[in-house]
Amino acid sequence: MAKDEEIAFETALLTRAAAIEALLRRLLDLRALSGEIARPERLMAAMRHGVLNGGKRLRPFLVMESAALFSADGEAASRVAAALECVHCYSLIHDDLPAMDNDDLRRGQPTVHRAFDDATAILAGDALLTLAFDILADEATVLPVERRAALVLALARAAGIGGMVGGQMLDLDAGRTPPDEAGIIRLQAMKTGALIRFA
Repeated sequence: MAKDEEIAFETALLTRAAAIEALLRRLLDLRALSGEIARPERLMAAMRHGVLNGGKRLRPFLVMESAALFSADGEAASRVAAALECVHCYSLIHDDLPAMDNDDLRRGQPTVHRAFDDATAILAGDALLTLAFDILADEATVLPVERRAALVLALARAAGIGGMVGGQMLDLDAGRTPPDEAGIIRLQAMKTGALIRFA
């Protein structure tokens, strides 16, 4: 990649990341203020901590660039990108837990279970996962209902047992029995590749 192309890519990535970060902040604020049931502020704070602490936002970038390539609606694509990032961040929150990787830091900040506690981290991850499907299904994601339903199904499959969650299980199993090359490829295709394919 030529230096000018590398700079253009980095600039585009940063621009898309900032836009998705702003949308995620708005979506989390709307969720805190809307509805008939008060949202537990500690849980909202943990969700924000897990989502709004930076990151490259590569998956949302891929959604947005794919949408631009096919002249898709930018606002709808932004919401799909935000939903995908919610799933990715939920997976990081759960991956950091003591029962899995037991990490203390994520993106230079205390992990959610360290900043709050294990139970709050589990609930924050769960809430981000369900928020992702809320975003996709919501009519504010201005797509025909059939397309929104197809996105919900595609994201559920990418995130589920045949995708990211299944890949995480293979990763945990690999800690007990190291996989061969084919096993490593399968693990990465599921744990990381499934959400990238969705993008």
